Amino acid sequence: MTAPFGQRLAGAVTARGPLCVGIDPHRELLLAWGAGDDLDGLRRFTDGVVEALAGSVSVLKPQMAFYERFGARGVAVLEEAVGHMRSAGALVLLDAKRGDIGSTMAAYADYLHDDHPMQVDAMTVSPYLGPDSLQPAVDTARAHGGGLFVLARTSNPDAGTLQHARVGDRSVAQAVVDTVGGWNAETPAAGSFGVVVGATLRELDVDLAGLGGPVLAPGLGVQGGSPADLRRLFAEGTVVVPTVSRDVLTAGPDPAALRAAAERWAGALAA
Repeated sequence: MTAPFGQRLAGAVTARGPLCVGIDPHRELLLAWGAGDDLDGLRRFTDGVVEALAGSVSVLKPQMAFYERFGARGVAVLEEAVGHMRSAGALVLLDAKRGDIGSTMAAYADYLHDDHPMQVDAMTVSPYLGPDSLQPAVDTARAHGGGLFVLARTSNPDAGTLQHARVGDRSVAQAVVDTVGGWNAETPAAGSFGVVVGATLRELDVDLAGLGGPVLAPGLGVQGGSPADLRRLFAEGTVVVPTVSRDVLTAGPDPAALRAAAERWAGALAA
């Protein structure tokens, strides 16, 4: 990858808008598509989403768990699809939420490596083994132009149980944001490191002013978040990557219907 993720993301958002569509082939959705909850259905679903959206959406976010449940052959379906996504111009954000220490974290981060057979543009990671646990992923991202989105203030209802806990004079969520902001401060022109902050929050209880990177905002659509919530929560100038999954995916399998659903969301976000 020739430019840092932050620069590529900015270019994609300028050209295509900020919408990120999650690719979540869970059992109910595969059956709703008439695809079957099996490897062939997984392939038909994935290929259909890629064909419909990879040429127009800025970011596609495959959820790794839904591929891993089919074993190595399921991951192989995703590996092939990632290449098609990137060839069509979409950035690929692997939603894997990896978190570990040392060589294990470094191995997870190899998805960002130029030589990896399923190289992606960015991935989600979990910080709850401590900020230093993510350093191997930070190093790999910097070396290969990749990006990270770190779980900070997530959209699930009981997230505050841990994320509101105090670390000195700040919350755990704020400590995560500040850590990621420190990574971006070392390479301020790139802004390749972001945080995950849910679009369903009643109020923004973390300070993003020093982040210097993007915010992945899940929770739009079925979970209750709206474009108005994005405008309410995030200050003007914040690079927000809003994520929609089921509200687009349930329009399939017809490619035109999938594109139309994505375009409706893109239009709502631009209004």
